Amino acid sequence: MTSGHTKIVDPAPVCVFAFNRPEHTRRTLDALAQSPLAASTSLTVFIDGPRNDAEKPIVDAVAQVAETQQGFASIELRRRDQNAGLAVSIEDGVSQMMAEHGRAIILEDDILTSPAFLHYMNLALERYRDTPDVWHIAGYNEDVPAFRRAQGAYLWRFMSCWGWATWADRWAHYSRDPDALVDEFSDADIVRFNLDGAQDYWSQVLANQTGELKTWAVFWYATIFRNRGLCLSPYFSYVENIGFDGSGSHGVVNKSYTRSRLNSNLSPGLPDQISENTDAVEQVKLYYLTKPGKLQKIRRKLNRFVGRLMSKRER
Repeated sequence: MTSGHTKIVDPAPVCVFAFNRPEHTRRTLDALAQSPLAASTSLTVFIDGPRNDAEKPIVDAVAQVAETQQGFASIELRRRDQNAGLAVSIEDGVSQMMAEHGRAIILEDDILTSPAFLHYMNLALERYRDTPDVWHIAGYNEDVPAFRRAQGAYLWRFMSCWGWATWADRWAHYSRDPDALVDEFSDADIVRFNLDGAQDYWSQVLANQTGELKTWAVFWYATIFRNRGLCLSPYFSYVENIGFDGSGSHGVVNKSYTRSRLNSNLSPGLPDQISENTDAVEQVKLYYLTKPGKLQKIRRKLNRFVGRLMSKRER
C-alpha cells in the first residue's frame, strides 16, 4: 500500500450541488473551507431552480450563502431558472465539470467534510488517473466495526456518492437507462450488484424503470459495475451526511449517519494492487446483514424479487 506523501500542486476543482437548504449549504461550504487546500481550490456551486414562486426566496438565500463564502481560490455560481430535479442537475453539472476540467470532486449540500478530505481526494485522483480499472473515489464509508482501526483505503465494486470524485474518461460512459439494465443483467449479475444479497440496490433500478423514482447514483454504480470498474473507499470516513434530519426531499430522519469524528489523515495509504479487496467486502456485507432489522428487510425484498422473476418467466 502506497502512502500519499505527495505535494498537491494543482488541486482538482470542487462542485457542490445545492437547492433549498441555506443552512445545510453554509455548513457544507464552511467545513470544506477548513481544508488546507481550499485556498488553492476552485469551487463551482450548482443551484437548482425553484419549484414554485413561494420557493424562490429560499433558493435565493442559498445563492447568497454561496456568494458570500470565503476561503476558496475562486467561487462560481451556476443557477437554473427552472427546477430540474437532483438527478438532472447532477448529470448535467458533472458532465460540465468533466468537459471543462477532466476531473472533479463532487458534493451535495448536506455533506460535511474533514479538513483532510481534499488531500485524500486529490492524492487518489492523481494516483489512479492512469489506472483505467479505477473509476470512482469515495470519501464516505459506513462505521464498520472491523474498519475502526484500519488505515488507508481499499478497492471494491460499490461506490458511495456522499463526497466523491472521478475523471472525464470514466464519466463519459455514464448512462441512465433502466430498461437496458433490466434486459442485460442476469440473475447472477443482480446478486453480485446487491453485494451478494447484503443490500438491495437493484430495487432502485426497478423503481426508476416504473417511474416511482428518478435518481442518478444507482446508474453511476451500474455503469461502473457493467465495465468491471473498481471504487476506492476509505476505511474511516472523511465525510458525514447531515441531510437525514427531515429537511430533504423525502423527509427522512436517520441519525445512524452521524459521526463523532472524521478521518484526519492527510497522507492515507492507497492500495497498489488493483483488484477488489475481498476481505473488506466480506466485512461490509457482515455489517449490513447484522444491522438491527436489516436481515428481515433484505429477506422481504429478495422474496419480492424472486416473485417478480417467477411471474416474468410464467408469462
